[in-house]
Amino acid sequence: MGLRHEARRWALQFLFQSEFNQADSLKEGLRLFWKQQDEDSANEPTSSASANLEPPAPQRARARQFAEELIRGVIAHHREIDPLIAQYAENWDMERMGTVDRNVMRIAVYEMLHREDIPPVVSINEAVELAKAFSSTESGAFVNGILDRIRQGLDRTARGTKEDPSKD
Repeated sequence: MGLRHEARRWALQFLFQSEFNQADSLKEGLRLFWKQQDEDSANEPTSSASANLEPPAPQRARARQFAEELIRGVIAHHREIDPLIAQYAENWDMERMGTVDRNVMRIAVYEMLHREDIPPVVSINEAVELAKAFSSTESGAFVNGILDRIRQGLDRTARGTKEDPSKD
């Protein structure tokens, strides 16, 4: 599993969890979340095969950093993201959507709007995979349909990233 995929999974878990158990602050919520992740990782049975699956500490730290960027971005842009999802989710209120589906789409929309280093199709593919893994069997198609319609309204190519003008 790629580090960014792992980071998106963590971001989804955090956002899902925080809908039901809000911490006193984002900082405290993240501290508790990472503490639990570390405990879960330490309690997993180790074998020579599973030991090789655990990324090295520097890569794990980068994945955590990316997860926190996603979490903070979704939270900071929540008032922009939710109405956009609702606009393209015909006949679906945000509250009626599954919690996993809603948060998977929030992450992908944040990436499509604010992470120009990530091609929109990557954000959509990752969201679909997470929805399939953590939600219902229909979630992949549901998430894909809404996100693809949002992507079509963007001023970006589907597969490319916007180049940094300072590099010219």
